[in-house]
Amino acid sequence: MTQSQRLKYSIVISLIVLGTMFGLSYLQNAGVISEKVFQTIAIAVAVVVVVINGIMRRKVKP
Repeated sequence: MTQSQRLKYSIVISLIVLGTMFGLSYLQNAGVISEKVFQTIAIAVAVVVVVINGIMRRKVKP
C-alpha cells in the first residue's frame, strides 16, 4: 500500500464514520435508539477505525 492509497482509504473511512454518526444521531432524535445504544455504537465505531488505521499504517511501504 502506498501513501496515496492510504490517504484515499482514510478519506473514505472518515466519510463513512461521518455518515454513520449522522445516521445514529437521526435515529436517536427519532426515538428509535437510546442514548446508551448511541454511545455504545459510537465507541465501537471509533475502536474499529483505530484498528483499521493501525493496520493500514503497518502496510504502508516506505
